[in-house]
Amino acid sequence: MATAPEATANEFTDIDGNPIKSAASSALVFAGFYDDRSYAVDAGHSGKPGTPDERFEFLAQDTSSFLDENEEDLLRRAYEFAKEHHKGQLRKSGEPFVSHPVEVALILASLRMDAETLAAALLHDVVEDTDATLDDVKAEFGENVAQLVDGVTKISRIEVESLTSEQAETIRKMFVAMSKDIRVVVIKLADRLHNMRTLGSLREDRRIFKANETLEIYAPIAHRLGISSIKWELEDLAFYYLEPTKFKQVSRMVAASRLEREAYIDRVKGILRDEMDSVGVECQIMGRPKHLYSIYQKMSRQGKGFSEIYDLIALRIITKSVKDCYSALGAVHSLWHPMPGRFKDYIAMPKFNMYQSLHTTVIGPAGRPLEVQIRTEEMHRMSEYGVAAHWRYKETGGSRHLANDDFSRQLAWLREMIDWQSDTQDSREFLKSLKVDLTPNDVFVFTPRGEVRQLQSGSTPIDFAYAIHTEVGHHCVGAKVNGRIVPLSYKLQMGDRVDVLTQKGARPSRDWLNIVKTPRARTKIRQYLSKISRSDDLQNGHDKLRQEMRKHDLGISGAQTQRGIREVAQALGYRDAEDMLIKIGAGKESAQHVVNRLLKTLVDKANADEARPSFGMSASATGKMPPMLTSVSRPKRHETHTDSGVVVKGISNVLVRLSRCCNPVPGDDIVGFVTRGRGVSVHRRDCPNATQLMKNPERIIEVGWEDSSQLDAVYKVEIVVEALDRTNLLVDVVSVISSSGANILRSATNSHSDGMVEMRFILQITNISNIGRIVDELRNVKGVFEARREIPGAGKRR
Repeated sequence: MATAPEATANEFTDIDGNPIKSAASSALVFAGFYDDRSYAVDAGHSGKPGTPDERFEFLAQDTSSFLDENEEDLLRRAYEFAKEHHKGQLRKSGEPFVSHPVEVALILASLRMDAETLAAALLHDVVEDTDATLDDVKAEFGENVAQLVDGVTKISRIEVESLTSEQAETIRKMFVAMSKDIRVVVIKLADRLHNMRTLGSLREDRRIFKANETLEIYAPIAHRLGISSIKWELEDLAFYYLEPTKFKQVSRMVAASRLEREAYIDRVKGILRDEMDSVGVECQIMGRPKHLYSIYQKMSRQGKGFSEIYDLIALRIITKSVKDCYSALGAVHSLWHPMPGRFKDYIAMPKFNMYQSLHTTVIGPAGRPLEVQIRTEEMHRMSEYGVAAHWRYKETGGSRHLANDDFSRQLAWLREMIDWQSDTQDSREFLKSLKVDLTPNDVFVFTPRGEVRQLQSGSTPIDFAYAIHTEVGHHCVGAKVNGRIVPLSYKLQMGDRVDVLTQKGARPSRDWLNIVKTPRARTKIRQYLSKISRSDDLQNGHDKLRQEMRKHDLGISGAQTQRGIREVAQALGYRDAEDMLIKIGAGKESAQHVVNRLLKTLVDKANADEARPSFGMSASATGKMPPMLTSVSRPKRHETHTDSGVVVKGISNVLVRLSRCCNPVPGDDIVGFVTRGRGVSVHRRDCPNATQLMKNPERIIEVGWEDSSQLDAVYKVEIVVEALDRTNLLVDVVSVISSSGANILRSATNSHSDGMVEMRFILQITNISNIGRIVDELRNVKGVFEARREIPGAGKRR
């Protein structure tokens, strides 16, 4: 990467040392709201002449138009407090340290932020860099100012040299702070902007690092909050340091065509002014500044030359009402032909950061493309200052509230981000998702009721379902888009009408993580899968422990054994027995180790009971105490009891497995077959394979079922459904199966030329009595004429 030059004092220069103006700071704003605060900024120093006292007096004069006397007093006291505590401290540029918070406050004053925010800006470094404490700030300036200072301090506390998990954690803290008070991050953005203006005083590697961090995190945050006046300048300054050669090339091209471009714009403004007067639209017409980084991005991304950038020549029309916006649009299109595909109505469908405007590109005079943006005065305020434009307070019974009741709804994206960031354990994963969420390319889709939902480009029906509600996402089984069934991997398009299909027994699939786009959907799916995984591990751990205990003829359900398991869990440092079982199920704890500890616990308990003094005759005729127990044992039973509920007569501790060819379940007539090296294989007696095995009677062994009501085993069952094919048939059949609590392991569907269809499902069930109920309910599904449990070797109906 090329090296950015050192800047001379009090000017922002290009590669050749020529003074240039920061594109972003020269953004045009309309009269009557904010004055034009264009000024040259300096890549090495503040760029503003004057002592800190002189700069503060400029701040006081600037804010006198919107602060009352008490607020002005708060501001002055904050400056004196900061000045006193930063006394003797210098910035790397050699300037008094207090000059930095004054410049930060000036940036915020240009956004017309409230007195508490301005005071906090003046104080934002005192807790971090001086002996002042947060309690001192609270005592002097109140709870609200102290909280803002504390929020900015926490964000700034971690400094790292690369994009690591520590930096990701810093960004996470920023968004937690945002959830409490959005002003914290507005202060931080102003702080970063002034640091970028004075970045030239740092060594090269720090300049590159700060510029890269600004471009990746802070500029997108400003964009998300709609504060384009800060976003543009951050981008141009970062561009200056990261790509100095390209910065020089773009700035030279812009400067070379400036006079000709200004003359053309003046000509177009005159034509537009006459047309607007003729149609009775009261408005202001102004040129729209182009920012160097955005020009470079378009040239790079679109592979176009400088002269091919459509909106290099651009105008804004600022009207009094929405109605006048559309009238002005009609007037523009009556003058010049619009270019196909270049009209966008952000008034009807605002952008994610509350931006509203009409955009159109027309073939202007001399056949040159001309971009025109049309918006109201209020929309223009929002486009330049975003959330800052909403920060208007009104006093209500001593408490402060936002005057705009829609503000919290318009920042729904922020609340959603805070929601999923709290569930994302890996900070680097959070940062990765954050970068996607900060720079979205959105699509607008509709609910069946016509409500608009804004999603990231590439979103699927699953993303849409989770945007509606978490439970809708969890139970999503399909979707209709514009009345047509689509796969869940379908990428939603602008204007799609989406209807989510849900089933009560449905649940998220791990495969969904490969297709969803939004951080919210991904986080909610992971949350659910984490809970399910814990449940599965618990069951698996329970099974492993029970299997290990059976090797020692111990049951797992006895009261004494349960107490022993709890004692072992505590001795091994687990919170409770359930946590220990989960670790066993996940393979992080040995069932054998736990059982060995349990045996020792039971032996010690038995010996303690025997050693306890008793009244009356001794248990021994000799008067001696019985010998110490060294093991716990029960009479050997010459049979094997398995987790699947199969009892093998005449053999102890033998491996037993249910054959997959016929999937026997309790109640089936079964037969055992002694295999070579794989234990006993259990088949249904009517299984075709069992018929063949009967030819070796010496290897047949008696097996039976335990009382199924005492079992918690899992079994596989094959169900066959034959029906007349129709729309949503599969959805209805799956709904019946899912609502029964059965899990579908595999399925296959065969359609026939006569309109019939055969469906086969391999189900995993725990309650055997459910089989009959499932079959009965499937037979009641519309179009189904047969449903049955598949019997191996039975004749097929088709």
